[in-house]
Amino acid sequence: MKEKLLGKTITELKDIINEAGLPKFTANQLADWLYSKEIGSIGEMTNLSKAARDLLSDRYETGINPPLKVQESKDGTKKYLFRTADEKYIETAMIPEGDRKTVCVSTQVGCKMNCAFCMTGKQGFMGQLSAGEIINQVKSIAEAKEVTNIVYMGMGEPFDNLEEVLKSLEILTSEWGFGMSPRRITVSTIGIIPAMIKFLEKSEAHLAVSLHSPFSTERLKLMPVESAYPIAEMVKIIKSRDFGKQRRVSFEYILFEGLNDSDLHVKELARLLNGLKCRINLIRFHKIPGIQLESPDNDKIQHFKNRLNQKGILTTIRASRGEDIFAACGLLSTKELTKQ
Repeated sequence: MKEKLLGKTITELKDIINEAGLPKFTANQLADWLYSKEIGSIGEMTNLSKAARDLLSDRYETGINPPLKVQESKDGTKKYLFRTADEKYIETAMIPEGDRKTVCVSTQVGCKMNCAFCMTGKQGFMGQLSAGEIINQVKSIAEAKEVTNIVYMGMGEPFDNLEEVLKSLEILTSEWGFGMSPRRITVSTIGIIPAMIKFLEKSEAHLAVSLHSPFSTERLKLMPVESAYPIAEMVKIIKSRDFGKQRRVSFEYILFEGLNDSDLHVKELARLLNGLKCRINLIRFHKIPGIQLESPDNDKIQHFKNRLNQKGILTTIRASRGEDIFAACGLLSTKELTKQ
């Protein structure tokens, strides 16, 4: 099997070129073709000599693979399904909103975190995605040239695949790569603290933390990770970091009817996040098979938002998108897996 070039850093491309005995500038040409232009094969890299293309093609392929299928919602949201190298499936969402086109990428096949409300977790863990497979979700969709924002909020826990995530971020934000501002990229985590600390040191991208309850015992029922990495400890570490004026920290909070939507939760959230400049994104729960949880009605969600804002915490309600095309992460890939 040929080695894939997509997902290689400029340092790795230079090593490849040096080993092949090609001119040093060829590495920058390769990076330009991989990350700035539309190609399908090394043979299309026309500013490389034919001898160089043939030499590289003997051992390498681009690694750029189109999606297996796409579903489009009536609101314009698209859900792309990709097949991985080991015949599994991952999902990528493209969410249009005005002039913005946000791509939500996956970082793992399945997930080992087993959160009570997550369909991806019900699949179990089936493998890590390489930096190339993460990048391919941005590179190979129809809207590739129009992408304005990227969120690492798809299948899997990004900080359980930290090295490949950091590598993909380097490619996305470097001048030789996609040249995106890290301020247009957000990485979400359920709170693997050692990896979160490393991410904060190595990347300038925004951080989003899945919170879902300010009470440890309650959060533990929803998210087993709470036993290893308590939310109180995580918030304490975040408070100790200097995020600067531009970098943002946010907390994702899925509302569940009668479980985490009371005024007592508002009060405890205000205590927990006191002194931290952040925002809370409230999320409606999309019903998924086999999970006995419900979303509050719109009035309750609005009340929860207003109470948090009154406490001085900037709070927004994330618009529900793509509900007619298996909106909840993991549904589309699970459906495909059941066909096998």
